[in-house]
Amino acid sequence: MMNIKVLKVRIADEFLLQDQKMIDDFLNNHEIIKVETAFVHDESFWSVVLYFNEYKNVVTKNIVKDSKTAKYSAEDEMLNDDEIKILDALKLWRSEKAKEQNLPSYFIATNKELISVAKYKPAKKEELLDIKGFGKHKIENYGEEILEILESV
Repeated sequence: MMNIKVLKVRIADEFLLQDQKMIDDFLNNHEIIKVETAFVHDESFWSVVLYFNEYKNVVTKNIVKDSKTAKYSAEDEMLNDDEIKILDALKLWRSEKAKEQNLPSYFIATNKELISVAKYKPAKKEELLDIKGFGKHKIENYGEEILEILESV
């Protein structure tokens, strides 16, 4: 049974490394049959289409985490009621922000990043840096608003 996965590789420096890592991780865990790429000019990213087979026995992904540099990233943990309230508020903020800036919402922040914020509950901008997906650019643009939401929920 053949599967298809479409990945987006943004060429902006702040995204390139994380997008590249996402692709590397995917390639390491799947048997790739065919790859197609296309460059989307108006949004400046590469669209990568991968045709793949699932490996029957995927070795449990390397469990060793990077040392201190590993950033916080929520796995699909259950959220408690407070965290769900925070997440809902963050998603609402994100969709308003995306409309206002005419961007797809995942450009503002992915669900995983928002879940990580809801669980980690940073109290100041520096703590946002500890969350995977939050670099200088994202924190400068959205950090204050995110912290305000966390305080208000």
